Amino acid sequence: MDYLTPDQRSANMGRVRGKDTQPELAVRRALHAMGYRFRLHRRDLPGTPDIVLPRYRLVLFVHGCFWHRHADCPRCTTPRTRREFWEAKFAANVERDRRHTAALEADGWTVRVLWECKLRPTAQLQETLSGIVDDGVRATGV
Repeated sequence: MDYLTPDQRSANMGRVRGKDTQPELAVRRALHAMGYRFRLHRRDLPGTPDIVLPRYRLVLFVHGCFWHRHADCPRCTTPRTRREFWEAKFAANVERDRRHTAALEADGWTVRVLWECKLRPTAQLQETLSGIVDDGVRATGV
């Protein structure tokens, strides 16, 4: 078994981005190509959503399968070292996501989560986004 030393693990985790990730950039490019305009990382909203379409009161979170625990996904692994720490961290992430979603929905926002493993290929991504935004349009009546 290949175990990482604490310094190696720390270096790996230090390289993980919180925003402007490749999956997020792919979603932004696709939305823009489809003619939608949006805002990024609105700090005045619970959870600082990755993408906000204010006209439709729609927020999109682009979640990484590892960090946000995408069920039945091969990318949703747990490190072998310090399992208790990681399990507690992941549980806190999932609970925080739940709280933010509930707060946004209580404020009248439509919330959609896009999982990184489901964002390929580009044609499929545009079809998925089209359906999501269409749902937001119907919900707001715009």
